[in-house]
Amino acid sequence: MGSLQELGSEQEVDGFISSNKNSVVVFSAHWCGPCKRSKPALEKLANEMAQDVTLSIHFGIVYENDLSDAIQKYNVKAFPTYVLYQSQKEVSRVEGANLQGVEEMVLKAGCKELTGGETLGGCNTTPLSPEEARTARLAKLGGSVPPQAAAAEQTTPMQTNEDDSKKPAVEASVTNEEDVEMKDANDASADSNVEDPTKDLDKAAIDTLTGEMGFSLLRAQKGLLNGGNQLDGAVEWLMQHQDDADIDEPIPLNSSNTTAKAQSYKCNECGKILSNMANLELHANKTGHSDFEESTCVVVPLTAEEKAAKILQIKELLQAKREEREMGEKKDDKEREQQRRFMGKEMSKTREQMEIEARKREAQLRRKEKKEYQKERARLRAELAKDKAERASNKGKKSSRLGVDGYQPDGIQYDVKTGGGDDAIDDSERQAKKAKADATKITNYIAKVASYRAGGDGGKCLKVLKAYVSNVADNPDEAKYKSIKTDNKVFKTKVKPFVGAKQLLLAVGFSPTDDGNALVLTNEATDLELLSDTKNKLIAAMEEYNK
Repeated sequence: MGSLQELGSEQEVDGFISSNKNSVVVFSAHWCGPCKRSKPALEKLANEMAQDVTLSIHFGIVYENDLSDAIQKYNVKAFPTYVLYQSQKEVSRVEGANLQGVEEMVLKAGCKELTGGETLGGCNTTPLSPEEARTARLAKLGGSVPPQAAAAEQTTPMQTNEDDSKKPAVEASVTNEEDVEMKDANDASADSNVEDPTKDLDKAAIDTLTGEMGFSLLRAQKGLLNGGNQLDGAVEWLMQHQDDADIDEPIPLNSSNTTAKAQSYKCNECGKILSNMANLELHANKTGHSDFEESTCVVVPLTAEEKAAKILQIKELLQAKREEREMGEKKDDKEREQQRRFMGKEMSKTREQMEIEARKREAQLRRKEKKEYQKERARLRAELAKDKAERASNKGKKSSRLGVDGYQPDGIQYDVKTGGGDDAIDDSERQAKKAKADATKITNYIAKVASYRAGGDGGKCLKVLKAYVSNVADNPDEAKYKSIKTDNKVFKTKVKPFVGAKQLLLAVGFSPTDDGNALVLTNEATDLELLSDTKNKLIAAMEEYNK
C-alpha cells in the first residue's frame, strides 16, 4: 500500500477515489498554518495505517491552488478537511487538524477493523483491543492533541471565504493573549504528582454539568480535567469523547503513574507557551516562527485585574498605532498637495509660454503681411509713376498698354532697376535675350518665378508654365500643344513679366518664331524625359509655394 499520495488535479482526485475502496482525501492549503504543522503527523499516520495488514485504507492529499474553483465540488469549507470515501461515496469528514478524529473516523467506518495481531502501537504478538491499538498508535505518533487545543482547532478552522481567506475564523481574545504568564514546567510536573487530580476542579462547573446538563459526576470531572478546568472546554471534550469505550472508567488517583498530557504548545524559537491552537496560529502569523512542540505546562488564567491591565495595554497600543497611521496619512496628504501645486504651477508656466510663442507668431505674421503690403503699395506707386512718365512723353497716350478691356500694365520686375519710357518697358526682354537658356538651370528659373510672392503672381505663373509643359509631356503627338502664342493676354500678364519664366520654356526646347508672336517646339527638340522632369519640378514648386 502507499502512504500519503500527492494529488495534483480534480481528475487525479476522482481517479484516486474510484480506484480505492477505502480512501481518505486531505484537502489542504500551502498558506494554512495548521495544515503545515499537522502534515508530518499525517504522513506518519498514513505510513502506520498503510503498514497495518489489518487495515485497508489509502491516504491522498490535494492543495486548493491545484483545484481552483473545482474545490466547491467537494463542499470544502475549512482547511485542513479530511474526507473518508467508501466505494466512491463520502462516509464522513473531519474539519480542522484533528488526527485523532481522523483515526477514529477510519476505525468507525469499518475499513477492516482491528481484530488482533501486531498493531501500530508496537510489535507485540499479544492481540490488542481497538482502544488499546488506538492508544498505542497515538503514543507512537507523538501523543494526542491536547483536548482544549483540539476543540479550538475544530471550532476555529481556517476559513476559505473571499474576505478572510488566510486568517483564522476566530482570533485569539485578549484574555488568551500569547504573552500571559505561564507556570514553570517543573511546577506542572509537580502538580502531576498529586494523589487526587479532581480536588482543584471548579465546583460550580461540576454542578452545572451534573445538574443542568445531566452528565454524570465522573464524566463531568473528566471533562473539566481535559478541558482546562473550564465549562466550555469540558463541554467540547465531552461532546467529542462521550462515545469512547473508556469514558466511564475511574480516574486514576495517582496521576504520577500516567503519562502527563499535553496542556499547551511551546515555541522552540522564542520559548513562548501558547494555551491553544488559535494562539499558536496568531503567534506564528505575527512572528513568522514555525518550530513548535506540545508542552505539559498549564497556562495560568489571568485575574480580573490582569485582564483589565492587558486590555488597557492593548488599547494603548492600538491607539498609538492609530495615531501613527493618521500622522502618516497627514504626511502623505501634504506631499500629494505639494505635488499637485507644483504640477499646477508647471502647467501654468507651460500655458503662459505657449501663449507668448503664439503672440510672437501672430506679430511676426502681421509684420510680414505689413511688409508685403508696403512692397505691393510701392510696386503700384512705381507702376503709376511709370505710367505717368509714359503718358507725359507720349502726349498723354498709352497706345501700347491699352486693349479692348482697358488698361493692361505689365507686372513690375522686383529688384530690377527700371527707368522711364520705353527703355524701362523692354528691359526684361533685353535681359532675357542676353541670357541664353540652359536646361541645367531649370531649377533656378523655377526658383526665380516662385520668388514673386505679392498678390500670388509667382503661383499664377507657375500654374501656367506647368500647363504648357504638361500638355506637351502628356501629349507629345499633339501639334497644338507645341505652339505657345506670346501675344495673347495670358502669356503677356502671367508669364512674360516674370524673370525666369520664358527662359524655362526655352530651356525645355521651345524657340521663338521669326515674327516673335509664338514659341514653338519642334520634333527634333522634343525631349520627353526633360519635359517630364520639369513637370514634376513645377508641381513640387507649386505645393511649396501654396504652403
